[in-house]
Amino acid sequence: MNHSLRNIKLIIEYDGTLYHGWQYQTNALTIQRVIEDKLSLITNENISLIASGRTDAGVHALAQVANFRTTSKVPLDAFIKGLNSLLPPDIIIKEAAVVKENFDARRSAKSKIYLFIIFNTSAPSVFYRNHSWFVPFELDMDLMRSAGFFLIGRHDFSSFQSSNNDSAHPIRELMNLSLDKKENRFIHINVEGNGFLKYMVRNIVGTLVDVGRKKITVDKFKAIFEAGDRTLAGITAPSRGLFLKEVKY
Repeated sequence: MNHSLRNIKLIIEYDGTLYHGWQYQTNALTIQRVIEDKLSLITNENISLIASGRTDAGVHALAQVANFRTTSKVPLDAFIKGLNSLLPPDIIIKEAAVVKENFDARRSAKSKIYLFIIFNTSAPSVFYRNHSWFVPFELDMDLMRSAGFFLIGRHDFSSFQSSNNDSAHPIRELMNLSLDKKENRFIHINVEGNGFLKYMVRNIVGTLVDVGRKKITVDKFKAIFEAGDRTLAGITAPSRGLFLKEVKY
C-alpha cells in the first residue's frame, strides 16, 4: 500500500446547462473533464474522478459526490479554494475530505435522491427557464401522488427507461417518491432509489404529469408501469428540471 496516496472525496454543485453531462467525452464539454483538468493543474498529476453516477446533458447537481486519488500534499482547504478559483462559475466545490482507501463514490453509494422541479403557472419565466420544466396546465397533485405510490419498492422499470438504455437489467428499488407544491408555483418531485436507469426519473415525471393533467387515469398509469413497454409511457421531461440532490452512503 502506498501510504502517501490520499483518497479525497469532493462534494460538487453544478449547473449542467452548458455541458454534455458529467461523463468525460473526447469531443464535448463535460463536468468531469473540466474538473479533472483543473485538478491535474493543481496536483501536477493525471487525475481520474470517480462519480456517484453520470448525470445527462443539461442535468444539474446540488451535491454530486466524486473521489480521486493523489500523492499531492496540497491541503484540503487549498484544494477547495484552488479549484473554485480555476473552475467556471457554474461549477463549485462545496467540500473536500480525505476518506478511507476503499471508498468509491459510485460503488459505496447506498441510494441517491433526485429532485425534479416543475414551474406550474400560466406564463413562463426568463429566470427559471434553465432550472425547471414550465407546465402551464393545472395539475391534480393527489392523483399524481396516488400514481407515484405504485413505484415504491423493487420493480422492473422498463416502461420508464430510455429506448437506448445500456443497463444490464431494468430492476431497481425506489425507497421514496414525494410531491410537494410550493407557494411560488413550483412543484418539487423527490425520488430516492438504489439506482436509476437512463432517463428513468424524467420518464416517470413526464408520465406523472399526464396523470396530473387527467390525460390518463391512475389505473392507466399502473397498467403502463406493469406493461414494461416504454412506448406506452409519457414524454421524457426536459433535463433542465432535474437535479442530483443527495447521495447517501
